[in-house]
Amino acid sequence: MELSLIIPAFNEAERIVGTLRSAIAFLDTRPWSYEIIVVDDGSTDGMGALVDDFSRRCSKVRSLHNEGNRGKGFSIRIAVSHARGEVMGFIDADDKTDLGALDGAMAHLGQGSDGVIGDRTLISSDIAIPRRRHRQWGSDLFRWLMRRLVGLGSFPDTQCGFKFFRADVARDLFQRQQIDGYMFDVEILLLAARSGYRIERLPVSWRDDPDSRFKPVSGGLRNARELIRIRRLHR
Repeated sequence: MELSLIIPAFNEAERIVGTLRSAIAFLDTRPWSYEIIVVDDGSTDGMGALVDDFSRRCSKVRSLHNEGNRGKGFSIRIAVSHARGEVMGFIDADDKTDLGALDGAMAHLGQGSDGVIGDRTLISSDIAIPRRRHRQWGSDLFRWLMRRLVGLGSFPDTQCGFKFFRADVARDLFQRQQIDGYMFDVEILLLAARSGYRIERLPVSWRDDPDSRFKPVSGGLRNARELIRIRRLHR
């Protein structure tokens, strides 16, 4: 089975090479053929040049560049349109989720599941570095707001940066996706649920990122606006 691993990234010059090396070291020990697609979302810190240089030295890595900062959802949608694998999915550029969960994800997909998502709320998930208190409060508030506006009570962790789909399912979902920002995950899962796709939740090993650039107040307001837009788009 061939895997297309997508890594959307914005201003991750300090970490992207380490993330790529870590992913390659893991994937080279597995039986799947693979490609890694890094989408530079208009970075201004020289990250795009680093990825281009890496891809010239490693044929398994491809780089795509957005014109300006278009958003995580936009970046993954573009990557899916270029991906060649039988399985397509994404991780975050900061390498917070252990790729070891891919073993379980690929097994589920090989047995007929349409998609697999990481879920940090599962009791068997390993949270190596928990969220800081204000981040956890924001996450709980977001979950409450999402259930009120969109539903998706069966997916308590929509925002984990670990989601993989069969290629035909990924193309269908991302062709219909309209949210370019962070809340694209919610839209994708809403579309999957309404389409009757079988999406499995998988425990993951995850650590919080003390260098996270998410701003609780402005970011929370932006996410709330996107949730309202998703509700209007998919009544």
